Amino acid sequence: MVPFFDKCKEWMEDNLPEDYAKIFLNKTAEELEAMSLGNEKKKQTRGGKAMKNITKKQEVQRQVVVGRSMRARKKYVTLVRGLKTCDLDLKKCSKSFGQKFACGSSITREDEITVQGDVVDDMVDFIVDELGVDLNSVLDGGDIKD
Repeated sequence: MVPFFDKCKEWMEDNLPEDYAKIFLNKTAEELEAMSLGNEKKKQTRGGKAMKNITKKQEVQRQVVVGRSMRARKKYVTLVRGLKTCDLDLKKCSKSFGQKFACGSSITREDEITVQGDVVDDMVDFIVDELGVDLNSVLDGGDIKD
């Protein structure tokens, strides 16, 4: 039974290349034309499928917003948003905020750090001086309501 199948396969490849490609190669007619036109060897690229999804980083406006939010009665927390746009590591920034201001600091959202206490003015100075962010891109957000 196998010899007949091989002969049929050869005949189909010679006489019906589009149908042969659909059945055996899972290729479309356009891909077949590309294969027949470009018989040259293609250079192998590294990365596989994952490399196709990577795109160049789009230019994002660098803007850091520092504001305060009321926690309970007269207590405030300082919120810092937008540090990722300046390519800063949030974990390291959170740790340095906690050490500098002697308070608790944590990452609360994807691009937000919460620092205990009302330290907005000092925070702006610290971000500009220590983290190297441009003064024009740091904004005082005032009172932020979530």
